[in-house]
This record gives sequence, C-alpha cells and structure tokens, in this order.
Amino acid sequence: MTLLSRTLLRAAAALLAAFAAAPAAAQFSLPGERIKKRADGVLALMSYSVVPDLTSSFLSISGAQSGNNHLAMTQFAGGDIVSKDFPLYIEGGAAYIRYDPEFVATRGEETRTIPLKWNSLALSGGVGWDFFITPELKLRPIFNFALGQVASDLSVGARLLELKFDRNIDFLDGGYLNAYGLGGSLMLDYELVRPDYEVDVELRYTNIRLQSFGGTSDAVKGSADAEAASLYARYRAPTGLAFLQRPLRYVLEAANTTYLGDQRGILGFNYLSSVGVGLEVDSSAYDIFVTRTRLVARWAFGDNVRGFALGLAMSF
Repeated sequence: MTLLSRTLLRAAAALLAAFAAAPAAAQFSLPGERIKKRADGVLALMSYSVVPDLTSSFLSISGAQSGNNHLAMTQFAGGDIVSKDFPLYIEGGAAYIRYDPEFVATRGEETRTIPLKWNSLALSGGVGWDFFITPELKLRPIFNFALGQVASDLSVGARLLELKFDRNIDFLDGGYLNAYGLGGSLMLDYELVRPDYEVDVELRYTNIRLQSFGGTSDAVKGSADAEAASLYARYRAPTGLAFLQRPLRYVLEAANTTYLGDQRGILGFNYLSSVGVGLEVDSSAYDIFVTRTRLVARWAFGDNVRGFALGLAMSF
C-alpha cells in the first residue's frame, strides 16, 4: 500500500471516529460479525491464488453467492526442473484479486448500503524433487510457501461522509492484513514426447495453510486452508505448416480442479473445469530466451458458472 493510500485511509478513519462521537441515536451500526465474516471470506478467496491452477487463473465473477459483489482474479504461475540430470523442481506464481463486497449499515429500521473494495496480492513458490517411476512418469513432492496482503482502498468516498457510524469501524484504520502460507503438494507428471505428437498429463494434490499476521485490526484476522485436487492434460501436434523455421503446432487442453478447503463453495461452486484449443509457436531456431509461445482459447464451466478466456503461455 502506498503512502498516499495509508494517508487517505487514516484520514477517513479519523473522520468516521469524529462522527462516532455524535449521539447514539444518530449513529449507523456496522455489525462486527458481518465485517469479520467478510474479512475471513477475503482470506479464503486468497487461497485460490496461492495454488497454481489453470482453471481459476482467469476468474471474473459478478453476483457471487455472498451478495451482489464482483470478484476478479488474475494469476501467473509456472514451474520446471533445473535439468534431467538434476531434477530439482522450482515453481512460482503471482496473483491479484479484486473483491467488491457491500456492507449494510443500520439505524433502527433505516439501512444504508456501504460499498467497500478489497485488493489482494499474493506471491507463492514451491521447491520439489522428481522421482522417476518410468522414463515418462515421475512422482514429485513439493514444499510450498506463500505470502500475501489484503488491503482496503476505501472507495466509499462521499457516501461515508453522509453517515454517522458507531465505533465498530477499526478495520478501516489502515485497512490491511498480511498472510503467510506453508504446505505441500504431491504430483504425478506423465510426459510422452514423440516426433509426431506430445502428451503431458499432471495429477496434483495441494494443501497450504494460510494464517494472517500483522494486520491493523482484530476484526480482520483469521486463517484459511487452500486445499485442491487437479487434473491437467495437454496434447500438441504439428499442423503441417512452418513458422519461424519450425513446425507450427496446434494445442488441445483439458483441466479440472476440485476445491476441498475453505474455498469450497465460497463462490457457489466446488469445482471448475476447462477445455481449450490454440496454437504453439516454436522460436528455438533463434537465439532468444523464449523457446515456445502458446496462445490458447479456453472455455471454463462449473456449478452455476460459465466463462471464456484467452490465455498466453511461454516456455523457456
């Protein structure tokens, strides 16, 4: 959070505190249990972003189960071994979530809707080792870790200035919480490479425990379990055309992720599946860092959710 954001948050909190000194009859009440429930929900939403997952890497949902809210998530992640002779596996990712819940403030029978916007940024990583069962099949245990922050940008603006609140608003003073995560994954990775085609299938189970620390209010402290099982399959084969002195390949993808932790059902679904089709350009004939670039159109679906995305992936 920038210095300017902190200054605005503290200024808004100071104004709200001044309003809280007004007579109780003129105050609106913002129930603490609802605040904590939403804050815990944001931490549970962060659990989507610390697990490398193709199906949730392009989420954008309006009218989530918890109300007329909006959620958007973008995730970048990747991983590979150092070499076949030294199969140390390293993965990393970064994800951003924008969540716009609404609170209802009450004063007797009168109610006001208060919009609030939360931003979540998470960085995650993993270190593992490949144990070859066959030349094509390997077992990969992974130690995972994550670090993230959820912050409020207090975009309620002038609407807050029109209301007088009780004192249950300390979560707005600084408006952020930090979280760290530790856990592990177990993956089965099957890679079959032939001159005419390539097949890659990954079966993965991940469990990472998220715990908050160092936040600005007890109302936004908590924990969440990021637990998921996923299956990913990809088929690549030449189209018969050449580009950049190499065969131009077509790509077929399919993926499914079943959510088992605190994110299960929080957005109205327990699983997400996707299918995709695209093209892959091989640039290995040139002395550049990127060896392959894939552009894939994906259709995602699950309980009560449908979506479309265009994904870009690179191999190095």
